Amino acid sequence: MARGGARAVSGPAPDPNALRRERKTDAAGWRTLPADGRDGDAPEWPLTEATQREWEVWEDLWEKPQAVMWEEMGQALEVALFVRTLTEAERVDARVDIKKMVRGYLDSLGLSVQGMLRNRWKIAPPAPAAAASVSSAVAPAVRRPSARDRLKVVPSGEGL
Repeated sequence: MARGGARAVSGPAPDPNALRRERKTDAAGWRTLPADGRDGDAPEWPLTEATQREWEVWEDLWEKPQAVMWEEMGQALEVALFVRTLTEAERVDARVDIKKMVRGYLDSLGLSVQGMLRNRWKIAPPAPAAAASVSSAVAPAVRRPSARDRLKVVPSGEGL
C-alpha cells in the first residue's frame, strides 16, 4: 500500500469563493454550466447493446448540466461505462468493488459535489422566469408556533 506523498485528489477541493485567489492552479478558472442542462438528444450508445435500465440512465444523464462538458471533452464512452457500472452496482448482490468504482465515476464525471469542485464546475442559478414559476407553484410554508410564542408574558407580580 502506498504511503505518504501527494495523491491526485489529495487535500481540500478548490473553492470558487475562497478569499485567496492568486494561486497558479486558479489560472484555468471555473466553468459555469447551464442550470437547464444540455440541449439535444443523448449521443449514440457506444457499448454493446444497452439494457432498458441502462438506456433510461443514459438518457437522464445527458440532460444534466455536466453533460455539456462531457460532450465538449468527448466523454461518451466514459459516461457509458459509468452507466453500465452503475446499473450493475444497483443489483442486490453487487460486489463492493463495483460500488467503489461508481463512486470514482461520480467524482470524475462531476456528478458529486467533490467532483464538481475538483473539475472547477459551477451550475448557474436558474433563470429568473424559472425561479419565479417554481416559487409561485410552491405554497408558502406555514409557520409553526415556537416554544417562545407559546409562553405567556405575565406582568411582574401577577399570579403569585
